[in-house]
Amino acid sequence: MLYPELFKQLESVRWDMDKDIPWAAFDPAKLSDEQAQTIKMNAITEWAALPATEMFLRDNRDDSDFSAFMSIWFFEEQKHSLVLMEYLRRFRPDLVPTEQELHEIRFEFEPAPALETLMLHFCGEVRLNHWYRRAAEWHTEPVIKQIYTKLSQDEARHGGAYLRYMKRAINNFGNEARIAFSKVGVLMASARRTAQALHPTNLHVNKTLFPRDTIQSRLPNPEWLEHWLDKQIDFDAVWEGKVVDRILHNMSLLLERSFKTVQELNRYRKEVTASLAAAAAPGPLPEPA
Repeated sequence: MLYPELFKQLESVRWDMDKDIPWAAFDPAKLSDEQAQTIKMNAITEWAALPATEMFLRDNRDDSDFSAFMSIWFFEEQKHSLVLMEYLRRFRPDLVPTEQELHEIRFEFEPAPALETLMLHFCGEVRLNHWYRRAAEWHTEPVIKQIYTKLSQDEARHGGAYLRYMKRAINNFGNEARIAFSKVGVLMASARRTAQALHPTNLHVNKTLFPRDTIQSRLPNPEWLEHWLDKQIDFDAVWEGKVVDRILHNMSLLLERSFKTVQELNRYRKEVTASLAAAAAPGPLPEPA
């Protein structure tokens, strides 16, 4: 089981909201209203760990090890929402999200293949690590800059934990896992071709609620994410390239094949899919006597 070791590792580097955030260093002159509004939207988005955890527990009933790890992931992700709300409570109490605004993003995600969902969230952690690193650079107020740095480091550690479970899945499921991971990897590393940000909070997950079946669509400002990325933190092609490089680097380590481009990963996916189909095909009928 991976959970006991991951518990020790993550607990040893966990930050304390009271002791490790330099609240006394707050500089009101360096927090603009525009920046404070983004913190509110981000606090609500981070609350999405609640419905995501409910999804993970439902779709991984046969995997108690991974389900136990959710106790760590859920705790740390909810703390992200909490620390952002605490920042607002202290310094912009008029912008603290209401309970109803938080509850609005708690809705049921449709069941999905567990392996593909695991890869999706691994890529989400990689992307969020880079978004928060960029947010820490964009913000001018020193306390929120440090908060975003801590959040980005947490997301990187979560991605590493997901990668451990992906390695275990390959050992357990072989090509089935390789196909699932490479399929989602191609999708999540192809953000340049899409009009929307490729992150789990921006993907449609319940057709009965369409078009309000993404986390972002249920925010007080549904257009916030794209505006934050394009106009505020300026998550440009250089930063997107860093995300793609990290996904491809980790896929290379995981699948033991070097991938320099998304196209190479896609060719690998097709190769393994064909191999699996060939292995499943019935053999030739014996010659009549």
